[in-house]
Amino acid sequence: MRVVLLGTAAGGGFPRWNCACAQCSAARDGRLAARTQECAAVSGNGRDWWLLNASPDIRTQLNATPALTPGLGGTPVRGALLTDAEAHHVMGLTGLYGVPGLKVYAAPPVLSALSPLRPLLERHAPWMWADSFAEGGFVLAGGLVVSAHALGSRAPGYLPGAADDRWVTAYRVEDLASGGVLVYAPGLGEWTPALDDLLAGATCVVLDGTLCAAGAADGSVRGPRGRRTSWHLPVLGPDGSLAALARHPRPRVVYTHFDSGNPLLDPATDAYASVTGAGVGIPSDGTELRL
Repeated sequence: MRVVLLGTAAGGGFPRWNCACAQCSAARDGRLAARTQECAAVSGNGRDWWLLNASPDIRTQLNATPALTPGLGGTPVRGALLTDAEAHHVMGLTGLYGVPGLKVYAAPPVLSALSPLRPLLERHAPWMWADSFAEGGFVLAGGLVVSAHALGSRAPGYLPGAADDRWVTAYRVEDLASGGVLVYAPGLGEWTPALDDLLAGATCVVLDGTLCAAGAADGSVRGPRGRRTSWHLPVLGPDGSLAALARHPRPRVVYTHFDSGNPLLDPATDAYASVTGAGVGIPSDGTELRL
């Protein structure tokens, strides 16, 4: 199985267009690596590729990835698996219109949230839409078997009061040929026993790295309401994801979805040293993982 991390930043990317914090300024000056918004691509055979989320930066990400270059037979992208309905995870679908037969998997509440957008996406070519929580999971072209796992009930901010335990999803992707197992969970509000069970059989885990510490707020400019704290489990601290990962020494683990104010974006920080010293990766855009 091949996994390409097309983008590794949280919503807005890095640097954010409207932020003048020290880290965003350093990224503009070339002192820190810029990052596009979180998205990945996975393939079991190197020919059929599936997107994990669809960021607004999808055109740039696809063009920067040789494995995803279209050939005489068209694009190797077969569809997308969505982990939630947040704008920076779904708006990239609007850049994929015109290709017939793309298949989008998502949880039922996410499919419902996308209903108003679907006629626009299918104006030029029909797509297929599927419940990612269908009993027994599903099989992707290229020899991959996938199951969806509920991680949280937090609906996007534009859908207040829409309760459902499946708003936030992790995907378990197994390569039938190699036996490699990927767990992709870029959004995580809390660590649960169910997540421990999911990671127990994984070969590689791509995990939510949005916030470094509990109570951290991003450093972007938010207008008259000021900063806000995001809904994400922090990496560091006694209740952070890094501490929980100590129970799972077997899989390779990397973080993704970094907020612009996260010190993990700077290799010179103590936080970066703490995470990488624990054997957990902080990959850049374009990193390829092979399972």
